[in-house]
Amino acid sequence: MSNLFESVRDAFLATDVDEKLLLTRRAAAACRKGELKPGEFGEPVAVERPGRPDLPVLVRARHLPKRGFGTQEGRAIMMHAIAHIEFNAINLALDALQRFDGMPEQFYADWMRIADEEAYHFELIRAHMRHLGADYGDYDAHNGLWEMCEKTAHDVLIRMALVPRVLEARGLDVTPDIQKKLTQVGDHHAVSLLDIILRDEIGHVETGNRWFRYCCRERGLKPEPIFFELLGEYYPKGLMGPFNMEARGKAGFSEYELGILTQG
Repeated sequence: MSNLFESVRDAFLATDVDEKLLLTRRAAAACRKGELKPGEFGEPVAVERPGRPDLPVLVRARHLPKRGFGTQEGRAIMMHAIAHIEFNAINLALDALQRFDGMPEQFYADWMRIADEEAYHFELIRAHMRHLGADYGDYDAHNGLWEMCEKTAHDVLIRMALVPRVLEARGLDVTPDIQKKLTQVGDHHAVSLLDIILRDEIGHVETGNRWFRYCCRERGLKPEPIFFELLGEYYPKGLMGPFNMEARGKAGFSEYELGILTQG
């Protein structure tokens, strides 16, 4: 029986995009077959060392090219931004697996499944980018998603509160508007790809919700107060709307949480 954590760290450290995809999909398949199981946890890879290619160049968000929808290149730039989010999401799921010791076995199975699905999403978006005449790495990208991963590396409860329930949930909020704009310019294939991603991401946020609440129960904490306390600490300016209330409800946010978010 092979050690899941060793395989996950190999995938996490892979800098070549295709190698990361292959190792992630292979580990997920072996996990489903029972050929990979959590063994000795070992030493986590430093959060500052995620495997990523030399390109794209990482810059501040304000320096990124505009994501217009009216031209083929504009749509390619938008697809590149989404591909970069999905690439980071692969590493985020792998990092949750390899960083937090002592969690139930289902935690590791859940995040292995999510890493596999994020790899699939990346493959879908990259294929469409290539149809548009571009590839991953052709445009600059920003590192905001990974910066929050670094800030939450010390505590699984905080990671579950702020990455799936804040950053990934933001994807639920913005996707319908992106789909509307893509529909207006006739890119119906991209819209269908985002339907797949939105469906799966609801499940990913739900998984984060579920494990956040598990961590709260284990520590005798009430989830809603601690969530808003963390928001106040890490997002003192608050979260930007609008919010996709239907998708967030399906992902397990309580009515109280949704009410507070919409109040600003």
